[in-house]
Amino acid sequence: MNGLRRLLCRYLAVAALTGAAPAAAIAQAWPNKVVRIVVTFPPGGANDIIARILAQALSERLGRQFIVDNRVGAGGNLGAGEVARAAPDGYTLLQASVANATNASLYENPGFNFVRDIAPVAGVYQVPLVLVANPAFPAKTIPEFIAYAKANPGKINYGSGGVGTLAHIGGDLFKMTTGIDMVHVPYRGSPPALVDLLNNRIEALFDPLPTSLEHIRGGGLRALAMTSATRSPALPDIPAIGEFLPGYAASAWVGVTAPKATPKDIVDRLSGEINAVLADFAFRARLTALGAATFPTTSENFGKLIAEETWKWEKVIKSAGIKAE
Repeated sequence: MNGLRRLLCRYLAVAALTGAAPAAAIAQAWPNKVVRIVVTFPPGGANDIIARILAQALSERLGRQFIVDNRVGAGGNLGAGEVARAAPDGYTLLQASVANATNASLYENPGFNFVRDIAPVAGVYQVPLVLVANPAFPAKTIPEFIAYAKANPGKINYGSGGVGTLAHIGGDLFKMTTGIDMVHVPYRGSPPALVDLLNNRIEALFDPLPTSLEHIRGGGLRALAMTSATRSPALPDIPAIGEFLPGYAASAWVGVTAPKATPKDIVDRLSGEINAVLADFAFRARLTALGAATFPTTSENFGKLIAEETWKWEKVIKSAGIKAE
């Protein structure tokens, strides 16, 4: 019996090593061909530009080509679903964003569960929204803005880049937190909203900082506050809303994810390489110039953020009754 037990133990040990060997070998050999990064935004925007900068940096570090594949549609669900269903071999990645967290509540049946079906790899950057107003608007600070809104309920028209965008949902969180009444005016993207704000057709706008940055620097718009938890390096003199409303934060974040069953060795290696890119001064400077800030995280902490943001925005979306158009 003892001999049989020893033989069985040896068999199980060999089987365990044999099963682990292929995964270890795959991770050690990765990457040995082109790696595709699926981007759910169209070419030319800040998300696409930064994805291409990151892809180039990873190509140089790992000696294999990383390419950007723009898969636009269904509010980002088209590309995210494609990656969720892809082979978990490290060759199909997703440029994930806060839109994936909000989509979980905006869409009833996207065909996949983002939190369940992806493997978080690393954060890449964060972009705050900025609450901007036309220079003719009487309020110059957040306390003055809130006071004016309370004295004039329903008379402030604030714009966003569309229904269900972070700018819309972040604006609704601001309304809930302060108890003010404002009218949301959705646009098909930030550019037309900016045109109306510059021409004083709306009073305020929650906008991704890169879109409004040059107008703010040029004096065409007044920045009241950043929606991030802290101030932005791009505009260090502009306060964060959280300085007046503790706990308020509505930042766009972007990172890299992979299909759920991607080997941990590949995830860990890619996470390390991405964080090494983020530590590079030139890369950080390019992001700052675009109004973004690097967002280094471990895969575990990035996964926690995704889960927390999905839960946080679900509460706002359901409370405000927001539905995707």
